[in-house]
Amino acid sequence: MTQQRNVATVAIERVAGPVAAQATDAFRLIYADAFAGPPYYETEDDVTAAFRRFPAVAAEPAFRAALARTEDGEPVGMAYGRPQSPDTAWWDELPEPVAAELRRQDGLRTFGLMELAVHAPWRGQGLARRLHETLLDGIETDRVLLNVHPDSTAASAAYRSWGYRKIGEAHPLGPAADLHDVMLLDLR
Repeated sequence: MTQQRNVATVAIERVAGPVAAQATDAFRLIYADAFAGPPYYETEDDVTAAFRRFPAVAAEPAFRAALARTEDGEPVGMAYGRPQSPDTAWWDELPEPVAAELRRQDGLRTFGLMELAVHAPWRGQGLARRLHETLLDGIETDRVLLNVHPDSTAASAAYRSWGYRKIGEAHPLGPAADLHDVMLLDLR
């Protein structure tokens, strides 16, 4: 059984650009821990592939991230994403097409939540929600889009409790990968 920690001692900072890129190791550490087990089973090679482009993505002007650290500086949670460009391929990952109005992008309409993860001992205490709120605070998009593995029941339940709704399914890691639920949160 995993022992929980005192989440009140965790500080969450919103970071972007060079600061986020400098913290790549912290984001990678949390990602590797959060996605090593079921239903993801990410290997070290998977983690390396996932973070190959992180510094370039973090350098994009609209990228934003939230990083949670303990008083001692230990990274324990993270979230990051960016607005979807008009030519985003996100909608192409859905085997069942969605309505053109839902699919319409202009570079400002939809924020893509790329990752949200909390180190195992810190889960179940509201830290993911705090990361989510910090990440989205002041955002000017109309909605947030994300993919979640349907067998990740805790994450799916959290997203639903925050107002997300399932709008389809996608193969975000390629056609041979597991289907993920595509969820949308309307902000306006």
